[in-house]
This record gives sequence, C-alpha cells and structure tokens, in this order.
Amino acid sequence: MTVVDAGSRRLITLGTMLATAMMSLDSTIANVALPHMQGSMATTADQITWVLTSYIVAAAILTAPTGWLASRFGIRRVFLASVAGFTTASVLCGMAATLPQMVLFRILQGSFGASLAPLSQAALLDAYPRERHGSAMAIWGLGVTVAPILGPTLGGWLTDNYNWRWVFYINVPLGVLAYLLLAGQLPRRSPRTDKPFDWAGFVMLSVAVAAFQLMLDRGQQKDWFGSTEIVVESVLAGLFLYFLIVHTATTRRHPFVDPALLRDRNFSAACMLTFVVGIVLFATLALLPPLMQGLLGYPVVLSGLLLAPRGLGSMVAMLLIGRIINRIDPRLLVGLGFVIAAIAQWQMSGFSLDVGTRDILMTGIVQGVGVGLIWVPLSTLAFATLPASRRGEAASLMNLIRNLGSSVGISLVTTLLARNIQINHAQIGEHLTPFRLHELPAMLQNNLPLLDAEVNRQASMIAYTNDFHVMMIATALAAPLVFLLRRPARIELDPAAMAE
Repeated sequence: MTVVDAGSRRLITLGTMLATAMMSLDSTIANVALPHMQGSMATTADQITWVLTSYIVAAAILTAPTGWLASRFGIRRVFLASVAGFTTASVLCGMAATLPQMVLFRILQGSFGASLAPLSQAALLDAYPRERHGSAMAIWGLGVTVAPILGPTLGGWLTDNYNWRWVFYINVPLGVLAYLLLAGQLPRRSPRTDKPFDWAGFVMLSVAVAAFQLMLDRGQQKDWFGSTEIVVESVLAGLFLYFLIVHTATTRRHPFVDPALLRDRNFSAACMLTFVVGIVLFATLALLPPLMQGLLGYPVVLSGLLLAPRGLGSMVAMLLIGRIINRIDPRLLVGLGFVIAAIAQWQMSGFSLDVGTRDILMTGIVQGVGVGLIWVPLSTLAFATLPASRRGEAASLMNLIRNLGSSVGISLVTTLLARNIQINHAQIGEHLTPFRLHELPAMLQNNLPLLDAEVNRQASMIAYTNDFHVMMIATALAAPLVFLLRRPARIELDPAAMAE
C-alpha cells in the first residue's frame, strides 16, 4: 500500500470532506426550494416531487456498483470523475428551464453523486494507518451527518435572498476545490482487471432498489396499496430481491454482492445499526421543518437555524470520540449513543404547541451527540475486521443500506403523520358536542371554520409526538444489537490524527 505523508493526508482529508459535504448537502438543500421551482416551471405539486424522486432513485441504483468501479478503474479515477460529473450536473440543474430537463439533470447528479460518500470513506481509510481509522471515520462522519442538517438552512437562505437556482450553483466552488485537491494528492494505484462485472446481479439489485425507493417515495400520495402503481412496485421489489438472493447463493465466481462481506459479523451488525441510524437521523429532519413552519409559525430561515445545533452536537461528539476510543470499548460508545438518541426522541414526544425554541435546540443537541457517539465507533468496527481490498465494496454496501434506512424512515413517519392526523381529528371531534361547546373560548364557539382549524392543529401536534414516540421505541430496540459486534484485538487511535 502506498504510504501517504502527513501533508498529503491533510489535503486528501479536506478534499474528501468537501466532496462528501457537497453530496450530503444536496440530499436536503433542494427540498425547501421545491415551491419556488414549481412556480418557475409551472408544474403541479405532484409533478415537482420528481425533482427529489429522480435524484434518490438514481443515487440508490448507482451506489451499489461503486466498489467494483473503484476496484476495476482505481479509486482516483472514479472519484475524480464523480466529482467532476456531480459539479457539472449541478450547473445543468441550475440552468434547467423545464421539468423534464430538471429531472434528467437530477438523474445525472444522483448517478455521479452516488459514489462520493463510499469513495471518500474508502479514500480516508487508505490514507490513514489502521490505528487512526477511528479518527478518519470521525472526520468523514462530520460531512455525512452535519451537511444534511445544514441543508435546509442554507437552501432557505439562498432561495429567499437570491433564487432557487443557487441551491445547485453553490456546489460549483465546492466541487472545483475538491477536484483540485484530490487530483493533486490522491495516490495512483494499479486497478484490478481480474474481477468481472456481474451484470445479472447488478440488474436484479437495481430493479429491486429502484422499485422499493419509488414505492416508499410515492406511497403516501398514492394511498399505498390502494394504488396499482404501488402494488406493482412492491411486487417488483420483492421478486427481484428474491432473484438476487438466489443468484448470489448459486453464483460461484464474483457475485455482485459478495456473501463474504455479509458473513463478517462486525460488518453485518454494523449494517443493521446503520439502517436504524438512517431512519432516526433523516426521519427527524423530515418532521421538524414542517412542524416548526406549519404549526409553530417559524419562517424558513429560523427553522433551519434551529436545526443547526444538532450538527454542532454531532461535531463535538465525533471530535471527542477520536480522543477516548482507545481507552473505552467502542461497543459501549455505540450503545451509549443509541441511549442518548432515544432520550432525545422521548423529549421530543413531549412537545406541544407551546414548545419554545430552547427546548427544540436542546433536544437537537442531545440527539446530535447521540448520533455522533454512534457513527465513529460503528464505522470503525465495521471495517476493522475486513481486508483493505474489500473497503470500497463494503463502503458502497453500507452507504446503500444507510440511504435505504433514511428512505424507510421518512416514508414511515410521513405515513403515520398523515393517518394519525385524521384519527386524532376524528377523536377530538367526538368530544365537541353541543353540550361542551360552552367550555371553549367564545371566539371558537361561534366560528366553526376557526374551530375546525384549531382541532386540526391539536390533532397534528399529537400526530407529530406519536411519530417521535415511535422513533424512540425503534432506537431503543436497536440498542441491544450492539452486542452482536466484536471488538477487534486492539484499536489504537492517535489523538494527533484529529489535528491532521
């Protein structure tokens, strides 16, 4: 393995951080600009959601072959091509004039962006010696977890002060700088030409993932299994997943999903826990902005600013982990992180319409600390028992599972939210009999539309707290999976690595 000196390591770290942050930022920054895009392109609310769906599906499909591409052509070539392609596609998205153009360019953006997170993870693991892998994962985790939190804030500010096109143009300086740093510092390594590409496995996984993502993304607006589209997508996802399992189990040479990775106990357990982290982190981010803007009346920029301390909590936790992980069993840190994240969800389940900004800030910081405590030791343990030659493939699979977890989480909480609002509205309405109306304020007694609006506000708030309660339970139930992890013989992390 090529030795990377300290100076080059710092520049590689900065370049990979920029690439990771650019991709992670784009997963949430465009959400707040959708209403402005809808007006600019004269589309319906249902049509404009394809701006998000096209990106998510393309990224999910192209994440899986990243490991093979890196092995076949080398991390350097694939990484540089991905950064250049993502940056170019971002410019095209900013220039799009019609919805079909935007969807096409978002597909390109998602296709190139799919490789950025796993390749940056693999590049950092290669640049740092094994005893510093925990520090490398702490640095990588900052880009993955903090950037999506800052996305709505930055997207709202750019949209309000400029226009929606700048949520894509903001990627240009990040992409150019990342490309220059990586082109100058990433080492050249000989690619492997002896591993064929399993096209059958790739097609099966792609169809399964694409159908599953479409089902999750469009299920709520199509009334789930009351829609023929959702039924077809669910059948395709299940059928092609079955084909993939059979194909993987019976293919003797180089299946697309290497069973040896899943037989590694640490990696399999880490993937399960990563799935839960994806649910908890992104589902919360999907709930809080509409809660603050729709029910509490906060403007877009302020609601984004209230989410920022969540990233600060993650950042502080990750930086501290690099200094203490060599003294503490990393499994205990992962377990503690899940407990803290569950406590944050429990606090959120007590929110009301009178909740103050201080409570939102504090619960965000607590959850950020929990996620930070989970991410670094979990990533370190996942790769600790794998050979260096498997890092690219393992990173691709782990990132795909994290993305699927986030999709499941967002779909779950939005579905529960919509249905619980209806149920709560009906239950509250049952108690509003003519004999009890005198108990209400006078302004509500004589104004039925205003009364219905207030009932809907209360029903919505209860539905949000129900969602937070469900996520608390999911987080708490995942904590015992920590015992499936094995601690490597010795993990030594040099705190000085964090300064590099």
